[in-house]
Amino acid sequence: MKLYIETLGCAMNVRDSEQIIAELQEKEGYNLTSNAQEADLILINTCSVREKPELKLFSEIGQFAKLKKNSAKIGICGCTASAMGQEIIKKSPHVDFVLGARNISKITSIIHKPKAVEVDIDYDDSTYLFSESRQKKYRSLINISIGCDKKCTYCIVPFTRGKEVSIPFDLIFKEAQKLVKAGTKEIILLGQNVNNYGVRFSIPHAKISFTQLLRELSSIDGLERIRFTSPHPLHMDNEFLDEFASNPKICKSIHIPLQSGSNKILKNMKRGYTKEWYLDRIAYLKSRVPNVGISTDIIVAFPGESEEDFNETMSVLEAVRFDTMYSFIFSPRPNTSAYSWNHENRIDSDTAKRRLTILQERHREILQENSQNELGRVHEVLIDNNKHAPNIIYSEGRSDTNRLVTIQNEFIDIGKIVAVKIIEVSGSTLYAKCI
Repeated sequence: MKLYIETLGCAMNVRDSEQIIAELQEKEGYNLTSNAQEADLILINTCSVREKPELKLFSEIGQFAKLKKNSAKIGICGCTASAMGQEIIKKSPHVDFVLGARNISKITSIIHKPKAVEVDIDYDDSTYLFSESRQKKYRSLINISIGCDKKCTYCIVPFTRGKEVSIPFDLIFKEAQKLVKAGTKEIILLGQNVNNYGVRFSIPHAKISFTQLLRELSSIDGLERIRFTSPHPLHMDNEFLDEFASNPKICKSIHIPLQSGSNKILKNMKRGYTKEWYLDRIAYLKSRVPNVGISTDIIVAFPGESEEDFNETMSVLEAVRFDTMYSFIFSPRPNTSAYSWNHENRIDSDTAKRRLTILQERHREILQENSQNELGRVHEVLIDNNKHAPNIIYSEGRSDTNRLVTIQNEFIDIGKIVAVKIIEVSGSTLYAKCI
């Protein structure tokens, strides 16, 4: 039996797919294939944050329906599955089952139930012991929480992944130990708001914070790097930022979603913080880690955004000078508060595109300026790609500040961590030599 899986969206979806694959391999005897035409089971792990997710989903279903074997099943998983549920079955006769993002532990049972729909966002699999992956990985993902309690007015995640529940500490710690023993050097902790970890468990559990979790995981022998995504600006207290700065195993890169630099828009988004709070947290962080790598998310043309509001966002971009920026035009999602606002206070398409272009072009300039400052700096790089072919030899990987670094004319084994010095910059690309 062969399994083909297409994963769309965020790192949490990637982790969900890994767990689905492990369950089907161990308990149902499936082997993974990269060829959908030979698959006995085709899964699409969907994302509802993407633009026009429903349209893209049914386009994907149609393509797979044309090329699949007659006996092959098609299953829809993930956030769009949670949001649409039975409607997917009604609209597409090619779909055999629908499995929501909060229900992935049910994968081995639902594949045997024709036309089944499992999308209960209150279902709790936070204590479920998933099968172990067969893949040997130097960089591994670990869920530390599921769901989200925030009420951001643009976000559909609470409607697709349910209330926030933290994974018990002992399960996280044991999983990390197993991964490290199997060769993992870097773990990435996942949650909608990782630094809110420990607020709610579904079983009796000792009180523990995200900062304490980081300290405990750092004690694992052989674990060399820890990353996490995404922390929420509201929960960035000094204790957390001090641990981030002082713990040598925590990579010095951090994702801090801004969304908007306007206090009016932040309030309408229900983000819970102000521009001043955000900049204060950045200033404190940079005082402790001057060369920290900071990434962010920004939405332009949120309903009611004025030119002044947009300029406030630009002012934060200038002040922080983000190393990575994921920027989007506001896209309304059903079941969110901002969905109806878009009809009343919609920003016209031309204005939205103009603002996004201004934002992205200035960020590209900042990236080039930031890259020039990297010349001569020394980084520890975890190699995750290499090539040795006639006239082409190189290795590349991520620095602890999450910059992609290319080491030309050197073939270094994947999974090795090497010290390098930046010797050349081209645009935002860094080139280095081993030292």
